[in-house]
Amino acid sequence: MNTSQQLAQLGQSIWYDNIQRGLLDDGTLAGMIEREEIRGITSNPTIFMNAITKTADYDAELLPLLAAGHNATDAFWQLAVADIRAAADLFLPLYRRSNGGDGFVSLEVSPTLAEDTAATLAEARSLWRRVDRPNLMVKIPATPAGIPAIRAAIADGINVNVTLIFARERYAEVMDAYLAGLEDRLAAGRPLEGIASVASFFVSRVDTLVDKRLDAIIKEGGPRAEAARGLLGRAAVANARLAYADFKAVFASPRFARLRDNGARVQRPLWASTGTKNPVYSDVIYVDELIGPDTVNTVPPQTLAALLDHGRAALTLETGLDEARQTLADLAVLGISMTDVTDQLEREGVQSFAEAFAALLDAVVAQDS
Repeated sequence: MNTSQQLAQLGQSIWYDNIQRGLLDDGTLAGMIEREEIRGITSNPTIFMNAITKTADYDAELLPLLAAGHNATDAFWQLAVADIRAAADLFLPLYRRSNGGDGFVSLEVSPTLAEDTAATLAEARSLWRRVDRPNLMVKIPATPAGIPAIRAAIADGINVNVTLIFARERYAEVMDAYLAGLEDRLAAGRPLEGIASVASFFVSRVDTLVDKRLDAIIKEGGPRAEAARGLLGRAAVANARLAYADFKAVFASPRFARLRDNGARVQRPLWASTGTKNPVYSDVIYVDELIGPDTVNTVPPQTLAALLDHGRAALTLETGLDEARQTLADLAVLGISMTDVTDQLEREGVQSFAEAFAALLDAVVAQDS
C-alpha cells in the first residue's frame, strides 16, 4: 500500500496540482489514478501557462484555432476545457466509486475577474456548462468580491473549489458562504445531494513571507533575534492547524446539522501551496504535518514523488494546537501581524495568477506570429 492509500484510510485525499496534455495523452495520469497515487487534480493559470508555453503538446491544436480567427482568450479556453474534460473522464470511475467524495478536477475562472462578483459568477456558470462533467470543480478566489459569487454558485448546484485563502478570518467568510448557498438552495426546494466544495487554504507561502520578516529581525541582532530564530518555519503549519479547528467547529454546529440532514456534505479544507520552497525544511513538511480526516492536500509533482518515497501516514493535524496559538502570539510580540501577512499574500496571489494568465495569453498570441 502506497503512502497516498494510507492517507486515504486516515481521511485525507491526495490531489495532484498539475495538468498538461502530455500527461493525458501518454497514459501517465491514468496510471497515477490506477495506482491510487492521486484522487483528484487541480489547475491554475500558472500551471496552464507552463503547460502551454513550455511544451509542444498544444501546438497541433492551437495553431489551427488561431488560423481560424479565434482570439487568444477563446483559444486558451478551448484547450483548457478539452484537458479538463479528458481528466474528468479519467477520474469519473473514482468519483462514482467514492459516491462523489473524490475524483474531482478543478478549473479556475479568469483571475482578472477577482474583484468583479457578477463577472466571476457568470464565468463560473459558463465553465460549468462548457465542461459538462459532474466531477468538475470551478475555482473561485476568496476575495471580497468572490465570496458572494461562491454563495450563488453553490446555490446553483455548482461544485466550487474556493481558492487563495490565507487568513482564518477570510476562511470563516468562505465557510459561511458555502452554508448560506446551501441554505438558499434548500429554501428554493432544490436538492443538496451531490454538491461538493473544498476550501483551498494556502500554506507554504505563509512561511515564505513570515520567515522573510523573521530574517530581518535576526539580522538586527539583539535579544529579539533568538526569539525570531526559534519561530522560523512554524507559522504556516500553525495557521493551518488553527484553521482546521475552525472547520471542525463550524461543521459540528447546529446550523450545518440541519443541512447535513438534508444531504449536504462538509466543505473539506484543502491544503494548497504545499511544495516546500525553503530547502532547509523537509520536502514533505506541508503534508506530514497536516494530516487529518475530511481534508485534501493538493501536491505538485516533486512533492508527490517525495510523499510516495518517504512520507509518513499519521494523524498530525490536531496535535500541538496550544503550541500553534503560542506561535502566532510570539510572532505578534515581535511585531509580525498575521492579518498583515495574509492580506499581503492575498493581494500577491491574485496579482500572480493574473500576471500568469496575461503571460499565457501573450504566449498564445506569439504562436500566431
